[in-house]
Amino acid sequence: MINQLNKIMEQAYEAFLSYQQVSGKEKKEFLYAIAEEIEALGDELLETASKESNLPVARFAGERGRTCGQLRAFGDLVAEGTWVEAVIDTAIPDRKPLPKPDMRKMMVPLGPILVFGASNFPLAYSTAGGDTASALASGCPVIVKGHPFHPQTSNLVSSAIQRAVAKCHLHPFVFQHVDGASFEIGKILTQHPMTAGVGFTGSLSGGMAIYHYAQQREFPIPVFSEMGSTNPVILLKDALQHSAPELAKSFAASITMGVGQFCTNPGIMLGVKSSVLNHFTSLLALELSMIPAYKMLHEGIHKSYTSGLDKVLYDKGVETVYHAHAEGSLIGSPVLARVSATTFLQNPDLHHEIFGPFSLIVVCENKNQLTEVWKILKGQLTTTIIGTDHDLELNKDLIDIAKNIAGRIVFNGVPTGVEVSNATVHGGPYPASTDGRFTSVGMEAIKRWVRPLCYQDCPDFLLPDELKNNNPLGILRKINGKYTVFLYRRPHLW
Repeated sequence: MINQLNKIMEQAYEAFLSYQQVSGKEKKEFLYAIAEEIEALGDELLETASKESNLPVARFAGERGRTCGQLRAFGDLVAEGTWVEAVIDTAIPDRKPLPKPDMRKMMVPLGPILVFGASNFPLAYSTAGGDTASALASGCPVIVKGHPFHPQTSNLVSSAIQRAVAKCHLHPFVFQHVDGASFEIGKILTQHPMTAGVGFTGSLSGGMAIYHYAQQREFPIPVFSEMGSTNPVILLKDALQHSAPELAKSFAASITMGVGQFCTNPGIMLGVKSSVLNHFTSLLALELSMIPAYKMLHEGIHKSYTSGLDKVLYDKGVETVYHAHAEGSLIGSPVLARVSATTFLQNPDLHHEIFGPFSLIVVCENKNQLTEVWKILKGQLTTTIIGTDHDLELNKDLIDIAKNIAGRIVFNGVPTGVEVSNATVHGGPYPASTDGRFTSVGMEAIKRWVRPLCYQDCPDFLLPDELKNNNPLGILRKINGKYTVFLYRRPHLW
């Protein structure tokens, strides 16, 4: 096994030497070709993914669209080219007391990237998901460690990517796929000297294991693990007074979306003790009771969910508000529980994510206690604040706290569903991710796989096109402190 994995990484590095030279327009063609090949798999892909995950075919039609959409979006990004953040500071030879050299900087790819597929999104966060798309866009070859719970789906997508590689006449090892459930495979690949970075989506324990493997290397590498989050929600009084039925319906759908197997599931909800909070809680329980329970992805997740419920629901001071009882194997029954803020503050076990259709309402005595709870929450992917304009004006301090604990603040909406855009942040302070400075979703995800490189007094003919005097790519660059499209001609400033 070790010899085989060594060969894979050697091949990946060979591919890197050529792939890093591929132009943005060529990479766009490649990423678009991957999307086309995935779409060409047709119903076979959707049905295979559904069979392996217990999720409906309709869900995968949407997920396929998202997967192909983000591939094309990254293609457009790299074809346009400004993402490399080209910066030019021209020379001043007669500067006193010392001459100023010509300095030019841009982002360049790291090298072969190892991607671990996620089980809850077999398409959008797995083989051809955001980690793979952004790494390929940056100029890095990718080695995907396929998830053992959807092997057929992963292999189908892998074959589509390989066809796109051949179609675009790229190095044959720009993309490679590794099967196997062994943790040892992941460790060996993470610690291989030719691995330049790692992308992971999954549990806190899995993400931190990969992170520690990387730190044990002779030369540590960046690991971007997107892990657990309870995605806390603050429910303010006026909003509950005016919109309790609508909010209950929205949050019931959010809690149970994908059988609760979303990393942005609203797992904790905070409110001040009142009749309107009680009314909302009753309405939420009623809405949950009308949503059927479905099978979870696999036995591992179901076992983790049920054991997490057992630990919380039987804890002293925790009241079960609603618990659906459903027959059948792997059923993820929706559960709503309630606890006082005093108990919550005293019991750190209640602060952890329970991955499934579960949410815990924390009832606070007053605004001061709510603020106390808000402050002790650890890093999150999202925080959500539900309030009228009047509510929000009176609670700006809670928004300030939210800035410090989350990568995305949602106002008057639900946290589930992550838009793929230039402004998206899907990440957050630990334990939401291993590096809260970056996102795993959206166009900014490409920045995880690059590093800055500076050219000093380099002859123009040796410079990459992004940094040449005549700007052959026509990209926006920062020149001597000002953004411009040109260098020596009359500049167009932005």
